[in-house]
Order: sequence, then structure tokens, then C-alpha cells
Amino acid sequence: MDLTTIKKIAEEQKVCAIDLKYCGIDGKRYHVTFPVSRLEAAITEGVAFSGSSLPGMGSIESGDRIIKPDLKTAYVEETESGNVMEMLGTICDAVTGVGYSKDPRSVANRAHEYMKATGIADESLWIPELEFYVFEGAEVKNGKFEAGYKFTSAVSKECLAKDNQDLQNLAMQEREVYHICTPFDLSFNIRQMAVNEMEKRGISVKYHHPEVGIAGQHEIETEPSLFPKIADDLLVMKDIVRQSAYDYGCTATFMPKPIYNEAGSGLHFHIMLRKEGRNVFWEKGKYADLSHDALYFIGGILKHAPSLTAFCNPSTNSFKRLLPGFYAPVKLFYGLANRCAAIRIPNYLHTEAVKRIEYRPGDATANPYLAMSALLMAGLDGIQSRINPIEEGYGPFDDNVFNWPKKQQDKLKSLPTSLPEALLALKKDYSYLLKGHVFTEELINSWIELKQKEADAVNNRPHPYEMNLYYNA
Repeated sequence: MDLTTIKKIAEEQKVCAIDLKYCGIDGKRYHVTFPVSRLEAAITEGVAFSGSSLPGMGSIESGDRIIKPDLKTAYVEETESGNVMEMLGTICDAVTGVGYSKDPRSVANRAHEYMKATGIADESLWIPELEFYVFEGAEVKNGKFEAGYKFTSAVSKECLAKDNQDLQNLAMQEREVYHICTPFDLSFNIRQMAVNEMEKRGISVKYHHPEVGIAGQHEIETEPSLFPKIADDLLVMKDIVRQSAYDYGCTATFMPKPIYNEAGSGLHFHIMLRKEGRNVFWEKGKYADLSHDALYFIGGILKHAPSLTAFCNPSTNSFKRLLPGFYAPVKLFYGLANRCAAIRIPNYLHTEAVKRIEYRPGDATANPYLAMSALLMAGLDGIQSRINPIEEGYGPFDDNVFNWPKKQQDKLKSLPTSLPEALLALKKDYSYLLKGHVFTEELINSWIELKQKEADAVNNRPHPYEMNLYYNA
């Protein structure tokens, strides 16, 4: 869309304001709103803001940035204050007007352009599996003398709100809830409202359903979508889920492990590369019908997986999900239909049009622009460096490795077990990210600094369970 078209839409739909949304390095969405009369100036000049006020984005002495609206992302939404036109923006250097080196959206665009420049592929298609919990209430306290949290959910008998006596006996206890049907699926309307809004915004949804976690876990999966647009879509999806839950008097969280001893929430990525319409990953008759380039792509991701974890699992909470026995992979290998593998090859896809791989360790605390760009760069490095996953000891293994003898299990390489360990891995292994100037050392250092502060903030505080263990020691 061009400026003339945007102006016409704004006039016809009586738009009163432009809401410009953008993504910080921390993966959170921010926004600035201005009158429609300022639209042309915003497009030609950008909207100035203080980058130093955002975590990890810039220093006080050099913090001036501008946000440039992306017209093709325009969407008109009805609000209580009137019709508002939303747009996504790209953070740019205030002097050059070029995408800022630490702007996540610019990183994703550079990753895409680098992929095309290699000649390996001209498109990458992705399917994110977005998992989350919905609670009726979430009380959180963190002070010097009091700390704790309390979740309430009508789905589980173990965490009902005080005023909910469950007189219809719909709450679950000691029962499998994956794909559980209505009326027990009490959050169906929340998910459906969210999916309706996603479809209106041009996000094609494959399906949605209750997940394994008994206290209200859910999943929404999209159809294959082109990168980097799918990174835009993921942030929109998270906003829509939160708003839909709020509209029903509930709250949604994408924390990887909000509940002890229950299934964690992941963000799995299905990935496919195409060149001139041909699936780069397809070769009939090979293992799982995967081409040599597909194997090298897998090899690159698994080789760099420890450092990738710093972007794909960038929270202290991430590593409370990455435990054996909770549908989350911890060992670095690939396999056909194997859900304990870091990379699974779906066994229900038997044609060139749909053949793909699935990277399973990630979670939704990730900044999708950075995580997906890093995964793409690792895979491309695998193809360029011809990293053979078989020779590196990454499989394929099609059985449950956790049934192997411990000595055999110990031979498998593992993901990091903590955020500091993942950050240390990134410090040691990041040169593949610098190719094509996709990532910069400044961005990587800022990311490590930002995430180390989070790790320190958690590690320096007493844990509630330490009171059980040590208060009377």
C-alpha cells in the first residue's frame, strides 16, 4: 500500500489516530500514537523517540532513534475512542534512516536478504506452534519481606478460586486434558475469539486446541507463512491472546513453566526452505525423504544449539521447562516423529510440498525476530560448512533415548541447563551470526548484558522453596 491508499482508507473508515507499534530488543511490543494529520510526516521523517529508554537499545549520549511506519501492515481497529489504524514500525538510525543494527525487525530482514544472497534459497516458510496458559487469576508479590504467586483456574480442581465450588463438576483432576472437549474445555471461546481476530488480520491458523497442562494450557498453530512476516505475526498473536483472555476476565501467560510439575509451554518452529518454488529439504528415497542440504541445515542448528538457546530460551524460567519427562527436549539429536528430539521430522508429511523440520526446544519468551533469524543463520552455516549431523553424533535416533542405559544417554550432547550457561555458549560461538552483517557484536553483547541482569536478579533473591529446605536448618 502507498500513502494515497492509506489516506483513502483512513478517510473512508473515519480513523482518528495512527497507533505505531514496534519491537524492542527484549521482544516486548511498544507503541506511540499520533493524529492522522501527522501520517505523511511520520512516513517521510519517521517518529523520533529515545532509544536509551528501552532495555538494551542504546546509551543516553547516543539514544536518538526514529521509527518508520511499514504501510503494508496497516490495520484498522475499532476502539472505545474511535477507529484507530495500527501499523508496525522499524527502528532506524536517526541520521541515516537505515534499519538500526539492534532493531529486531531489521535483523530479521537482513537474515532474509542474506539467505537469498547465499543462493541456497529465496524463501523460508515457518510454522510456529504457540503454547500458553490461561488463568482466571494471577496474584504475584515480590518484596523484601513477602514473595509468592497464586494462580486460579476453573479447569483444575487443585487451583479453583475461593468462590468457585465447581457445582457442575467440570474441573479436572488426575485426567488427561489434551484435546479435551467442551464443556470441559472451558477456554474454547477465548481461543476462538483470538483465532477470529488473527484471521481478520491475515494470519492463517491451522487449528487450536487444549494442550497437556491440566490447569488451562492451550496451543494455536498457524499455516506455513513466509519469514520475516511470520515474526511480525507472532507478536500480534501474543497480543491478541492476551486481549482475548482479558475480555473474558482471565489472564494469559507465555511463561515456559508457570506451574511446577505440569507441562511447560514451548514455541516450536517448523522450517522449510524453497528456491524457485522447489523445496530445498526434499529428496525422495533418503532418510525421511530429506535432502543433503536438509541434513546439513539440521547439522548447523544442532552444532550451534547451545548458543542458539540464548535466543530461543532467553529466560531463567525457560530451563524449568527443559527437563526430561515433560514433552520438552534436552538432548541434541534429530529423528523421525520423535518428540524427545531437539529436531523432529514430522512423519505425516510425505510430499515435496510439505516436507519440513521442526525445532522443538524454543519458547515464547524469545524475541521471535532474533530467535528465528539465529536459527536460520545456524542452518545456513550448516549447509555452507557441510556439517553432517550423522558424523557429529546427532542421530538420527527414532526411539526414546531416555529408555537407553545412562552411559549411552550421557554420550549425547545436551542443551544448556541454565540461562548463564546459554549466555556463556553464545559468548563462545557467535561468528555464524555475524555473516552478512545480520547480527552485530554490539547487539550480541547488549543481549548478553540484558539477559545476565535478569539471571542475576533471580539468582540473588531467596526462593520460596528454600524456606522449606533451610529455614529451620
